[in-house]
Amino acid sequence: MTLTATEVLTGIDLTGRRMIVTGGTSGIGLETARALSAAGADVTVTARRPLHLAGLRVVTLDLTDLDAVRAFTTGWDGPLHALVANAGVMAIPERRLSPAGWELQLATNFLGHFALATGLHTHLRAAGDARVAIVSSGAQLRSGVDFEDINFQRRPYDPWTAYAQSKAAGVLLAVEIAKRWAPDGVVANAANPGRIHTNLQRHVDAATMRAMGAMDESGNLLHPAGFKTPQQGAAPATMLAAAPVPGNVTGRYFEEDRHEATVVPGGPDAESGVASWSMDPAAATRLWDLAERAIG
Repeated sequence: MTLTATEVLTGIDLTGRRMIVTGGTSGIGLETARALSAAGADVTVTARRPLHLAGLRVVTLDLTDLDAVRAFTTGWDGPLHALVANAGVMAIPERRLSPAGWELQLATNFLGHFALATGLHTHLRAAGDARVAIVSSGAQLRSGVDFEDINFQRRPYDPWTAYAQSKAAGVLLAVEIAKRWAPDGVVANAANPGRIHTNLQRHVDAATMRAMGAMDESGNLLHPAGFKTPQQGAAPATMLAAAPVPGNVTGRYFEEDRHEATVVPGGPDAESGVASWSMDPAAATRLWDLAERAIG
């Protein structure tokens, strides 16, 4: 049975718990924020282009602007019970760099969230039982982090390889947070939301959408078997942010059905599970150290 984010929180009272959802003004981020708020949480939504959302506090934040991230974290006051790292970009057609010199998908999907999480660490620790929920993707099965050319300076830029790398990096972030911050009571996990029509596909051309079975010849969106609604796609991250996780596990990756994934080799033939490179503890530490140097 495919549950919605609201259904995942049935019977759970989040009154008094403070949470942040990045990229929370549309798609699965918005549905995550709405579900958490409806359960009683005090939710702050961040977005590059904020708008008014009833019941939600919306703050302007561009994750590629590390000074803006630093200002946001410096301005946060009091405990933080959950951080949902949802904001992201996908399949940017041409290689672009952030102001910090990182490939833009990696900068947005990973580095900005790394800066946000580490900047909020003391507030997560103050909560005593905080959660970090990272929205990853089945794309992490296609590529790990290429530490020898992480920003595509020498290898040919490919939009989908760059996206896959950024999503594998998100899982590695959960792995390393789980290791480093366990004594602080911080639990961190990543999840695959599944296939959903959202603004995330704005850079995907029509030919690719048709090849995916997600668009017809006239440009109308299709919903083939396996596609979810945004409310359903928000369920895995919502579970990780606020619902009891089986065995209180940390540093793991959950499938779109909200079950913990099996570790697999990864590669072009992998259809489910989490790639071994996404769970590699040595890679997680190496990426963390690289990110620390990047944010200064």
